[in-house]
Amino acid sequence: MPLRIQSRSCRLALESVFLPQITSPALSRSFLNDHDRNSRFSGSLATRGIATGTYVSYGLTQTLFEACSEQADYTIPKPGKGQSEVRKTKEGEDVGIGEGSWYTKLDLLPTFSSWSQVTFLHMYLLTVRLRALPSTESVRTHSRHLIDHFSHNAEHRMATLHGISSRSIRNRYLKDLFLQWRGVLAAYDEGLAKDSDAVLAAAVWRNIWKGAHRVPTMSETPDGGICIEEKEVDWTQIATVVAYMRRVLAELARVDDADLVLIGEEWEGRRPVFGLRESDFALARM
Repeated sequence: MPLRIQSRSCRLALESVFLPQITSPALSRSFLNDHDRNSRFSGSLATRGIATGTYVSYGLTQTLFEACSEQADYTIPKPGKGQSEVRKTKEGEDVGIGEGSWYTKLDLLPTFSSWSQVTFLHMYLLTVRLRALPSTESVRTHSRHLIDHFSHNAEHRMATLHGISSRSIRNRYLKDLFLQWRGVLAAYDEGLAKDSDAVLAAAVWRNIWKGAHRVPTMSETPDGGICIEEKEVDWTQIATVVAYMRRVLAELARVDDADLVLIGEEWEGRRPVFGLRESDFALARM
């Protein structure tokens, strides 16, 4: 089985819920060019308090989702150059190539489950900020579109990167991912509601590190190759993620509603909100 869908987090009893498939319009980065996108969103959001129409909301959340997804993006290389098949974990999960800090500094394996859990974490951070919007209907609309984008992107990865051609199998994975998303909301909300770094760290460990005490990691062999080994969980890395979440939430709270679309970019001399920083690592080491 090329994918390993992580489901050890606090999952709600939603077995009867099926994640509806989105036949999305051709809305992606081409939905609006950079200038037109920013100007139309900023103007519209500023005048209507971000309670925008469905299509504008779809385009806005597409941009926000891309900022979440790119944090732990990965590719699956085609077999070749001395490698007869795709590398796999002992559970049979495809291992790809990823260059982001989540892989290079936190030692996660570039897999579908790593990507999905890191993406969920950033979607959660956005969801917390979206809850502060003045319109309840806006919160529901944006939240729904955000998970729609995840579903569409996840299914695309299953088909193109992992070769899952069966739609019924992809649907089964998507249903499980939706249940995981509900569990992520509950687990991280508990950590914030109790204002407890320990509870939040436990939720991060269960979701991103799969609640394991020994986790797989990639290392280089003497001949320049790559092998997958196991190591003890580094709790400093988990503490780094907690510090990162606290910092991002604080920064998102200071972003105006109309500027949310720009959080993945540098603007007005400010760094992107998302992205691990040395200060996150330093705080975890204190």
